[in-house]
Amino acid sequence: MTLPEGLLWQELRKRPGGFKFRRQHPFGPYVLDFFCASKSLAVEVDGFSHAVGDRPQRDVARDEWLREQGIRTIRFDAKDVLDDMPSVLRMILGTCSQ
Repeated sequence: MTLPEGLLWQELRKRPGGFKFRRQHPFGPYVLDFFCASKSLAVEVDGFSHAVGDRPQRDVARDEWLREQGIRTIRFDAKDVLDDMPSVLRMILGTCSQ
């Protein structure tokens, strides 16, 4: 795991809001950074590599495939995880509560 993923995992493993998350969860041909099975929610932390080459298109295709499988995906920039963890956690919990 990258540093931002590791820091986010330290928070998600505490089961915020009572929601259980798994890390590095395999799903079909993909490995999800974090997954909340009870809410069918994937949480992805994107570093710089997600903005270069064909990666943005691959991420869109991946998110679409996951959506077809009934999995919602929310993505966070690694910088946002490092700079404002409380906001990231609020957004994750808000999505789980929908």
